[in-house]
Amino acid sequence: MKAESFSFAADDWRAGIFAALKQQGVQQMAYVPDAGHASLINACHGDGDINCTVLTTEEEGVALLAGAELGGQRGVMLMQSSGVGNCVNMFSLLKSCGFPFVTLVTMRGEWGEFNPWQVPMGQATEETFKRSGFVVYRADTGVDAAAMTGSAMRLAYDSTCPVAVLLSQRLIGAKDF
Repeated sequence: MKAESFSFAADDWRAGIFAALKQQGVQQMAYVPDAGHASLINACHGDGDINCTVLTTEEEGVALLAGAELGGQRGVMLMQSSGVGNCVNMFSLLKSCGFPFVTLVTMRGEWGEFNPWQVPMGQATEETFKRSGFVVYRADTGVDAAAMTGSAMRLAYDSTCPVAVLLSQRLIGAKDF
């Protein structure tokens, strides 16, 4: 099956993240569908070198990327902050086995949030990652997002540690539906 090519809008900061994924040789991308990651997901699907796997729940991505690492492939997981709590038990696999892991997390429950159900996990996301042994970066601008993604991947792949890049709600834009 031939991949469909994808072009980012001129002002889409996710193009910088995609460039970082390509530069670091990412071959596996796991995700739960999310509007904040939509153009990045579409770009990865349109790239013949990246295998994209849609997850039914976020913790599947932890195991999938551990398996990718065992097979010699680099991977990244895209998710929303509301899914972080689903992964806590699986995060122990990363620390126990010393797997590198990179996740890009679109934040909810912050600036401009309309849904009160998103606030508790949005507010607990960074601390949950830290308590799970992750190095955590927070991007508030598109330039930061691209640079931090590249840095996160270098750190994770070179030192076999888990790294989370939090993409702030102000950066991705508040949802209004």
